[in-house]
Amino acid sequence: MKEIVAVIKPFLAEKLLDRLKRAPLEALTVREVKGYGRQKSYLDEYGESEYSMAFLPKVEISVWVDDARVDEILRVIVAIARTGRMGDGKIMVMPVHAFENIVDNATTERAAT
Repeated sequence: MKEIVAVIKPFLAEKLLDRLKRAPLEALTVREVKGYGRQKSYLDEYGESEYSMAFLPKVEISVWVDDARVDEILRVIVAIARTGRMGDGKIMVMPVHAFENIVDNATTERAAT
């Protein structure tokens, strides 16, 4: 099993989440985050004055998938999140060695991959 973490532009999050609903995922989480990559910070014009934003708003989407589905999910994320402009985001893939399901009756099931 792998965890795929995609940090993308906020206006693309709903479109990606809608597409991921149809994908075979084990789990999914969404967070609103702020940060920067290669662009560091940028100057923007607001009205007639310039201001600097050190951190840009992003959305972080984490999905857990079987190893066989990683390439498929990566293709979906790239197809939706890539605009071709700086600041599109990042995708990281990490191994998941074990996880636990927390069940209603306060018992846990351990799954290892």
